[in-house]
Amino acid sequence: MNDPRIRRIVIVGGGTAGWMAAALLAKALGAGVAIRLVESAEIGTVGVGEATIPQIRHINRFLGIDEDDMLRFAHGTYKLGVQLNGFGRLGDSYLHAFGDLGLPLGLTPFHHYWLRAVQERSRADTPDLWAYSLNAAAAAENRFAPLEAVPDSPLGGIRYAYHFDASRYAQYLREHIAPGAVQRTEGKVVDVRLHAEDGFIESLQLDNGEIVEGDFFIDCSGFRGLLIEGTLNTGYENWQHWLPCDRALAVASAPGGPMRPYTQASARTAGWQWRIPLRHRVGNGHVYCSRFISDDEAAAQLLANLETEALGDPRPLRFVTGMRRLAWSRNCLALGLAAGFMEPLESTSIHLVQSGISRLLAMFPDRHCEQQLVDEYNRQTRFEYERVRDLLILHYKATERTDTPFWQQCGAMEIPPALARRIELFRRTGMIFREADELFTETGWLQVLLGQRIEPQRHHPLADALTTEQLDGFLADIRTLVGRAKNTLPPHHEFVARAAGGLAA
Repeated sequence: MNDPRIRRIVIVGGGTAGWMAAALLAKALGAGVAIRLVESAEIGTVGVGEATIPQIRHINRFLGIDEDDMLRFAHGTYKLGVQLNGFGRLGDSYLHAFGDLGLPLGLTPFHHYWLRAVQERSRADTPDLWAYSLNAAAAAENRFAPLEAVPDSPLGGIRYAYHFDASRYAQYLREHIAPGAVQRTEGKVVDVRLHAEDGFIESLQLDNGEIVEGDFFIDCSGFRGLLIEGTLNTGYENWQHWLPCDRALAVASAPGGPMRPYTQASARTAGWQWRIPLRHRVGNGHVYCSRFISDDEAAAQLLANLETEALGDPRPLRFVTGMRRLAWSRNCLALGLAAGFMEPLESTSIHLVQSGISRLLAMFPDRHCEQQLVDEYNRQTRFEYERVRDLLILHYKATERTDTPFWQQCGAMEIPPALARRIELFRRTGMIFREADELFTETGWLQVLLGQRIEPQRHHPLADALTTEQLDGFLADIRTLVGRAKNTLPPHHEFVARAAGGLAA
């Protein structure tokens, strides 16, 4: 290797992962690297991921994407958070909202002041935590508009993500890549050739006999992991003992009712059901554990809980929750379903693709793919996946439901030690600490912990510095600011119609 620089990148598989990788790499690396994407129109994509988290907006800004234009093309709407129903007890409902909750005072997080008020009075006599969230207040009335900050106040504004058709988002990315920056090749990979001396991937053979050579390969081939597993045998770590759901059914339904600016996840007898409002339809799905419910029963439960008429038959999907033991091996890196899968309870699938690409760019190698760099990538990837996994486990473990065998098992299961420590720390002290740059912030963990009925025994001692009158005034002022800001926002459906060109047919 006289020139160690990577000059040829080959991406195997299209879909959201493949085209997101192609778009970001082409933009970041420029003309000095040839990017080739191999995909087959005969191989379908999963295509059920339609909800995102706010970090996706960073991608769009980096790529120079016009938000309104993208949402118009992808039939998109806006998302303020995830409403979780029936996970703690039957009838429970809470919002995992994006954005801020209240205001800290000095070094003390806001929720300790709220906890003090609750502990001095009672939950019944204290406005709930979400009264201090602008996102939650807007979601409760189906309101939305971008708002960077609450005017004339220190409060942050609306933090939002999208609901969209993921397949059309991938198509949009593909069509907005600079001409000539990515070469698309139609074909199926039938053989993978390795270098004899180091086991690096040398080339792919397609079903038409063509040989595709490369310096670095990105596996976006879905669950099968054609390169990362089928060729390099990195292994897969199964997390079904913590996240027991192993199947899903997805179906679209007709638009109807209020256009809610949030995803809904509603617990069922052996799993949960999602509802995601797009402009032209509603995306629905049932994620479930096949040991506790049959496929026919799961389909019947899904269809019985649709708010509008189904537009087809439910499409089945089978999966094993977990991750590749190595997301990067030799000169191959896996993204998307090829790297691992966690159910979309917190809409993290597309983000994990985004963060995987960002991590690759931060650690971009030469053709040697130094093992120290590979190890660091895999260490950071594992950390991110495990912290996301733990938040998902929390939804199942922290349940008081005993009405079905599924929920009985979830409530009784052993959980990872790091999650157990986090829960017990919060229960005893009310304290939450974000580890390094894990995806979910203290505010995210707080909402799920409280929403799942984990009640702290104490608040931070520094929250006692205020008098009772000062505390009441502080909390009331924030509620007033949130209420005023919320009232300036238009109905969600009106904003979508105005900003994205009307409701798509």
